[in-house]
Amino acid sequence: MANEPTKPSAPDGTTAQYRSQSTPPDSGAVRRVAAFAAGAPFTALVAAVEVAVVTVALGVPRSAAPVAVGLIAFAVYAADHVADAEGDVSSTPSRARIALRYGDQLMTAAAVSYGLAVALAVGAGPAALALALVPGAVWVGYATGRPAAAGDLAAPLGTVSVPRLKDVFLLNSAAVAIAWAVAVVAAPLAFTGVTLEAVGAPTVALLFAYVAVRSFVDVEVPNVRDVAADAARGTATLPVVYGTAGTRRILLGVDAVAAGLLGAVAAIDAVPRPVLAALAAGLAVSVAVTALADRLGGAALGVAPDCSYLVAGAVLLAIGG
Repeated sequence: MANEPTKPSAPDGTTAQYRSQSTPPDSGAVRRVAAFAAGAPFTALVAAVEVAVVTVALGVPRSAAPVAVGLIAFAVYAADHVADAEGDVSSTPSRARIALRYGDQLMTAAAVSYGLAVALAVGAGPAALALALVPGAVWVGYATGRPAAAGDLAAPLGTVSVPRLKDVFLLNSAAVAIAWAVAVVAAPLAFTGVTLEAVGAPTVALLFAYVAVRSFVDVEVPNVRDVAADAARGTATLPVVYGTAGTRRILLGVDAVAAGLLGAVAAIDAVPRPVLAALAAGLAVSVAVTALADRLGGAALGVAPDCSYLVAGAVLLAIGG
């Protein structure tokens, strides 16, 4: 029997016949734009809101810190999506297609975004500039590795690969969480010139720990969606090592630590009550998302954890004036 004729393919890989019968002509483009917006731009918005909330929590003047950190977040995550586009095809296909098709443009946008953030930091002073350079340096170590030459003292048995920080179990998520906490908590201080002593070291320390712990959860929850792709490329995450059920129990325990830190903040009356209520609302959302991690769809898992910060920002705006 003769082979059936091959149906003409559309640019995104679907057949023209399937597209005409199943979806509106431009729905594929809409999905890709939505996937992109749910990636780096969404992360930038979340970063800006989180810095704004911490600014109020610390009681420091308003500054360009939320804008600068948002620009840095966009740059780092856009570059990361381009760097990992081929490996992300199975877990986030729409976003990966955008990164593969428009990689050069996205890298240009990332460079411009980071440049604008650095320009804002230069205007704020040396401390802000140093802070602005930290996330980029962390990302380079996080996303890149190098082959070790034969005879290298670190590799006496011959040529081996030095793994990316991104592929090192637990250290990958911890590095992102710490870098995120440094940027979010230190930026309001660095951009206003307010000293640690003026705010109070215990307050800053507790907020830093809280943001770091929450950020660890936010990094690992989407890994439930990416478990197959991560396992295939050898990236060790909590879902890869412990499975979805084990990951949920671990992350709920981490959320409990965050609740304890928030209780300590309340006990020493370190932040205004509206901020405390906002952070508690955000934590409640985080717990709910963690508990439902195995029931949420892939797209939802990509944005749901970070939505807790948008909820916190909305609550603060509503009751904090």
